[in-house]
Amino acid sequence: MNRAIKILIAGVCINLCLGVLYTWSVFSQALVSDMGWSNTDAGMPYTVSIVVFAIALLISGILQDRWGPRPMAVLGTALTGVGMVGSAFATTPSMLVLTFGIITGAGIGFAFACLAPTAMKWFPPSRKGLVSGIIAAGFGVAPLYLAPTTTALISQFGINQAFLYLGIGVLVIALPMAFTIVTPPTSPSSQTTTVNQGAAADTSDFTWREMIRTPQFYMMWGLFALGSSAGLMLIGNITSIALVQGGVEDGALLVATLAVFNTLGRIVMGMLSDKIGRIQTLWIVLLLQGLNMVLFPIFTTELGFLIGAALAGIAYGGLLSVVPSLTADFYGLNNYGTNYGVLYTAWGVAGFMGPVLANEVVDHTGSFGVAYLVSAVTLGVAVALALMLKPVRKKATAPSGELLTA
Repeated sequence: MNRAIKILIAGVCINLCLGVLYTWSVFSQALVSDMGWSNTDAGMPYTVSIVVFAIALLISGILQDRWGPRPMAVLGTALTGVGMVGSAFATTPSMLVLTFGIITGAGIGFAFACLAPTAMKWFPPSRKGLVSGIIAAGFGVAPLYLAPTTTALISQFGINQAFLYLGIGVLVIALPMAFTIVTPPTSPSSQTTTVNQGAAADTSDFTWREMIRTPQFYMMWGLFALGSSAGLMLIGNITSIALVQGGVEDGALLVATLAVFNTLGRIVMGMLSDKIGRIQTLWIVLLLQGLNMVLFPIFTTELGFLIGAALAGIAYGGLLSVVPSLTADFYGLNNYGTNYGVLYTAWGVAGFMGPVLANEVVDHTGSFGVAYLVSAVTLGVAVALALMLKPVRKKATAPSGELLTA
């Protein structure tokens, strides 16, 4: 087995552990039903973890461009495990915000930031979409085994012990693998090749300062934030939605369905973006998510929720696969860690918008209807931004020193 494949497999396996974030709806339902917490209190550790995740990813992106990915991957997996173990001793919402929201959230961000850019550097540019999708798939598919595992642990041992055992698992499995995450001596991605039609031909590398001087960055930031919010809202609340809206008490199958289609979306849409272009694939995933938000209020049966979870998973997963590849296409790979970290702050904002909106709405109205409506409107705006998005031309410098882009 060559080194590139080993790095790819290690990245997927680490993400299979970091994906504990996507099982939060199982913890959330248990905190509400077993501990008597409000939906807002039960959802706050998840919301904070997403915001901290995005901030940590930005910091990790900057540092890995200077020091390499291994130190950040090791630090990230260690913090993730320690935060989960610490959550076993949390007895109040504020304590759980600290242990899971801040410590675990930071750990996931530090480690996650290193995996896709490192793996993409081991493969030719024509495989960026596929490699990015496969790495992201590990994160997306994690709830497929973690959701039933977490449900069983909570049922057998309680919420606190479930956190403890999952944290130990991260430290035993993911931490050793983090030491294998290194960049190649010569990156295949630096070789000259035909660039995906959704990107600029002969794109050169941009620094983050140059990147934020292009209008495309703000369009991508906006559509990423608006496009992610609906998916994160459903991921964090799917079991509660099924219970409130349809009386479905066992949400493990819904979490697993979201995981499967989240994973399929990352791989299939990543491959599709290599074929038809990143921007065109963005149109598809955003329109699909918008349609799902329009349909979600009519779902009242387990079958309906399964359909909604499947649509949400494939659209959200596709977005998380295409945006990293598009960032590399537009702005290059040399500064990718920093550049994608800056762009990823949009995902952190989305993690606050979607879940907080949903929890506040259901606590005050007993229904998620308003949250669906707002999400549908914001996704319409995201589609409009995607329609205006054009490739970034190769950077050039005017006599005055001003960066020229289009």
